[in-house]
Amino acid sequence: MLSPILVTKFFIPQPRSELIKRHCLLEQLDEGLHRKLTLISAPAGFGKTTLVSDWIANIQLDGKKRSQSVNRTSGNKNRVAWLSLDEDDNDPVRFLTYLITALNRIPGLETEIGVGALQMAQAPQPPPPQTILTAVINEIAMISNKIVLVIDDYHLIDSQPVHDALIFLLENLPPQLHLVITTREDPPLQISRLRTRGQLNEFRAVHLRFSTAEIDEFLNQIMGLGL
Repeated sequence: MLSPILVTKFFIPQPRSELIKRHCLLEQLDEGLHRKLTLISAPAGFGKTTLVSDWIANIQLDGKKRSQSVNRTSGNKNRVAWLSLDEDDNDPVRFLTYLITALNRIPGLETEIGVGALQMAQAPQPPPPQTILTAVINEIAMISNKIVLVIDDYHLIDSQPVHDALIFLLENLPPQLHLVITTREDPPLQISRLRTRGQLNEFRAVHLRFSTAEIDEFLNQIMGLGL
C-alpha cells in the first residue's frame, strides 16, 4: 500500500537573498530549453540546487523575457514541476506516483495531467511503467504549455527499473516537456546518446566553479570581508 504523498517533495527551494547571480549559467540554462535534458552533475557543495532554483525563479516571472529561446515557443510562460528525491523513491511505483503527481500539481496548465496514469500506478496490480508513462506522454503532447520538470538529487536512485522508466520517458519526450536532473554522479540514462544527438545541455563541476570575479563578489560583498 502506497504511503501518503509528502507534498514538501514538490516545493521549489527559494533562492537566498545573498545569492550571487550566475548570469552566464542562467543563459546557458535558457538556451538548453529546446533540448530534451539538462543534466547538472557535480559533487556536493557546488550549488546545483541553488542554481536551478534561481533559474526557475527567473523563468516564472510574468512578462519577463530573459532570452528569445525561452519565449518564442509559446505565448505562455514556462510551467514548472519540481520533485526532490529520497532513497525511498527507488521503488518504481512510488517514483512514478511522485513524478506524475508533480506534473499534475503544476498551476496554470490548460488541462490536468496524469489523472488516469495515477490510477493505473496505484492499482493493486499496476501495469508496466512504460504503459503508465505512455498515458502521461500522450496527454502532455496534446497541450500547448511548455513544462519544465526538475528532478533533484537523482544520485539517490540506484534502481534499474526506475532508470529504465526515465530512459523510456526521455526517448519519447514530447517537445512540450523539458527535463532537468541534478545529481552528484552521472545517471545511467544513455547520456552519450543524448549528447551525440544534440539533445543534452550539461553542466559539470568545472562550469559551476566561481570565476575570479564571483569569488571577489562572494568574499567582499556577501561575506563583507573587505579583502
